Amino acid sequence: MTSLAPSLEGQNSDGTLVLESELSSDVLKRRVVRRRQMLSIQAGSYALNSLVLLIYAYAGTLPIALPSAYFLSGVMLTGIFAVLSETHVNDRFEDHYLTSYQIGTNIALQLGFLLAAPEIGYAFLSFLFLAFGFGALRMTSRQAAIAWSLTAIGVIPAFLFVSTPIGMPVGTPLERVAAMLSFIITIGQCAFVGLYGSSLRTMLYNRSVELRGAYKRIEELAELDELTGSFNRRCIMRMLEDEIARAHRNKTPCSVALIDLDWFKRINDAHGHPTGDEVLRTFAITTFANIRTIDRFGRYGGEEFLLLLPGTGNEAAAHSLDRLRAIIAELDWSALSAGMTVTISAGVATLVPDETPDALLARADCALYAAKERGRNRIARA
Repeated sequence: MTSLAPSLEGQNSDGTLVLESELSSDVLKRRVVRRRQMLSIQAGSYALNSLVLLIYAYAGTLPIALPSAYFLSGVMLTGIFAVLSETHVNDRFEDHYLTSYQIGTNIALQLGFLLAAPEIGYAFLSFLFLAFGFGALRMTSRQAAIAWSLTAIGVIPAFLFVSTPIGMPVGTPLERVAAMLSFIITIGQCAFVGLYGSSLRTMLYNRSVELRGAYKRIEELAELDELTGSFNRRCIMRMLEDEIARAHRNKTPCSVALIDLDWFKRINDAHGHPTGDEVLRTFAITTFANIRTIDRFGRYGGEEFLLLLPGTGNEAAAHSLDRLRAIIAELDWSALSAGMTVTISAGVATLVPDETPDALLARADCALYAAKERGRNRIARA
């Protein structure tokens, strides 16, 4: 008959302790607010059910003291869990709603009153369906089995050893009103369980969408260089292997370029490392703005970068890199630091039949070395 709404929030648990210090204050506040709401619903439910018992008492079916005893017992039980909630004892457990304890104590309370007033026993028995309806949303299979076994043990004496028949009297107009109200309350609570279950499914779906988005973002961050936003070495090397495999398979050209910022150590020494970081970022942004969408650009290490040019032959690759070299040289680098200039050198290599990624990179590196030997600020072909 009474609601077990507090059991619906929080996750199932086997009682595992959670350090309260690990939870943020905002999380703790939200938990307390939700528990207050649900405990208030539970107390209100006890009040409504006590009204049903009171009508039966006025009809002469029950002792007048029983509705008061039921209401006080329910409020006291709710109050105990409210104290645990307000003192944050709940937050030391993974299941901060103490689902198993709430279901167990509430079922025990209903079975006790069933034995005390079996003549309206079906009013108390209807609660068991609600309790397990709520519990099914949160309990583990082990918890559900234990709760079912203990409930069965409690129900057996009421049916086998109590002489008064278990019933739901409807002999007088007042008893009919009480029975009607009991069923209306029970149906309303069943509807609440369904609606709450639906809201939980919606919440879980929304959280799964958020988690997928966060996981995708983590994957992206794991592939990117934190400073420049280009692909990191691990990622760009994987892309190089994929592009070479595709080029061999489709018999299409593929070129790579190892790019080095000229005299970058001097830039750091003369203008400071923060300015050096801005140079790297500006170079990366400029490169992204001047390559094709199918090209792949990543930080190879330090001030060296690797540019993949799928479907591009040696001549076209060298032309693209020389165009990029000119753009970099013409940028107004003095905006970052007065009197500063930045140029790049690059070695371009085009894939040959059966060549491995390491061999292709080695030829590009040799070409880069040759560009530096010739005075830097130039492009050299392997």
